[in-house]
Amino acid sequence: MPQLPDDLDAVAVRTWCSLALEALGREREEIDAINVYPVADGDTGTNLYLTVESAAAAVEAVFAAHETGSSVADRADAVRAMAHGALIGARGNSGTILAQLLRGMAGVLAEGGDANHLRAALTRAAAAARQAVAHPVEGTVLTVATAAAEAAERAAGGLVAVVGAAYESARTALAATPGQLAVLGRAGVVDAGGRGLVAVLGALVEAVSGQAPERTSWAVPDALPRPADDCAPAGADGPAFEVIYLLEAGDEAVDRLRARLDGLGDSLVVVGGDGLWNVHVHVDDAGAAVEAGVEAGRPYRIRITHFGADRVHAPAEPAQRGVVVVVPGDGLAGLCTEAGATTVLARPGEPPASGELVDAIRRAHAREVVLLPNDATLRHTAGAAAEQARAEGVRVALIPTRAAVQGLAALAVHEPDRGFDEDVVAMTAAAGATRYAELAVAERQSWTMAGVCQAGDILGLIDGDVAVIGSDVPATARTVLDRMLSAGGELVTLVLGEDVPDALADALAEHVREGYPAVDTVVYRGGHQVAPLLIGVE
Repeated sequence: MPQLPDDLDAVAVRTWCSLALEALGREREEIDAINVYPVADGDTGTNLYLTVESAAAAVEAVFAAHETGSSVADRADAVRAMAHGALIGARGNSGTILAQLLRGMAGVLAEGGDANHLRAALTRAAAAARQAVAHPVEGTVLTVATAAAEAAERAAGGLVAVVGAAYESARTALAATPGQLAVLGRAGVVDAGGRGLVAVLGALVEAVSGQAPERTSWAVPDALPRPADDCAPAGADGPAFEVIYLLEAGDEAVDRLRARLDGLGDSLVVVGGDGLWNVHVHVDDAGAAVEAGVEAGRPYRIRITHFGADRVHAPAEPAQRGVVVVVPGDGLAGLCTEAGATTVLARPGEPPASGELVDAIRRAHAREVVLLPNDATLRHTAGAAAEQARAEGVRVALIPTRAAVQGLAALAVHEPDRGFDEDVVAMTAAAGATRYAELAVAERQSWTMAGVCQAGDILGLIDGDVAVIGSDVPATARTVLDRMLSAGGELVTLVLGEDVPDALADALAEHVREGYPAVDTVVYRGGHQVAPLLIGVE
């Protein structure tokens, strides 16, 4: 008989994440189906899956980095990556709470992985999750987490015994949730978030013992009551928007933010620390919630979902066609949203995962979706997302746009009322007819196709290759424009970075007018993006 482990090492953490993702993948639809609290929007299972997907991807990245070197991934690296991945990828109320649970565990497990450390980790996790929720409610995932922690503290024996006790107590607590929360009792279901946590703890049991626990069959009614039938406490009169964003801010600013958001809405959960936070709240004034984040620090990856018909468990009839666009800055995100697209914000150095793109396709709530990745490196990720969405019955066309300006050109000719194939052909043609360029700052001395650059030089990249090396942004931008327009063009698109003055756009537009009278120029504010200037020529 194989000897059972006494320590949760890096490999076990990796296995745990992988098994948790598999478990939530199997149970995602059933968890979605019993999601009636805090809002009956049927996405708890999906949100938990996407959160764990991000955590698992972060752990895999740690192992990949060590495999290319001579060192071996250790437990501290693995658990910290797991927590960070969950934090930046957290979705919805349940995913945000799970991220805080994993963060609480990681803080202890980074110091040790034996039974005593696991007991302390589960205890700290449960306490941290309660502190993150503005108004904790019993009969939820918080109750299940507390029960698991208390059982772990009481359990005698080694690591496997402690994990097993936590899991069994979590199952018992989950079964009792309909009697603790009236909305669950009326619907005849257990708490959806709590069920997701039980799946994650079951994966931990399998990771340390090698044996998968027997799966419990939780009853799922054929038809859940609608919120109008007093199923959900928020009801049809609850807040209209779910607002989620990552926030870079200090502790004191976040304390003030919590107080302000608590006055704006409900379901407030703020998790994180060390300068990085994930903020989740349900509000009627989404703009005020985002503005509060701006006052506290730097919000990004902002996601605003209008509950509308999604508040009712049976969703409204999907629209015929939607467009999903990956954008490099919040300014373009607003522009594309105004044009009717569903956006995914790509943070520098952290490209969106396939799960995030699938989530956006689902949020588009359409039978047909056009996907614009706007980045050559996202080709395979976008392809995987398209395949998954197709498996779910959505007709997806992936247009391989390689830059944001190509996506803008495609979106400009999008007409949802014409045939799908015709629309895709027109959007593809518009994107393909758009040359793209960007300005970047060289980080170090290196060889380029335009010669040797020094750290601090301004690089002009045309269609992905360095074509111009300059000393300042205006002169380099003019040279890039001249190179691009020498082959002809009808429209120049300029997308300015956050710190670029309007005067630069005015000067470049004047340069185009003087040298190319037949060419028009349009200017957009891109917001926070890596490149100070993006250029498109159609």
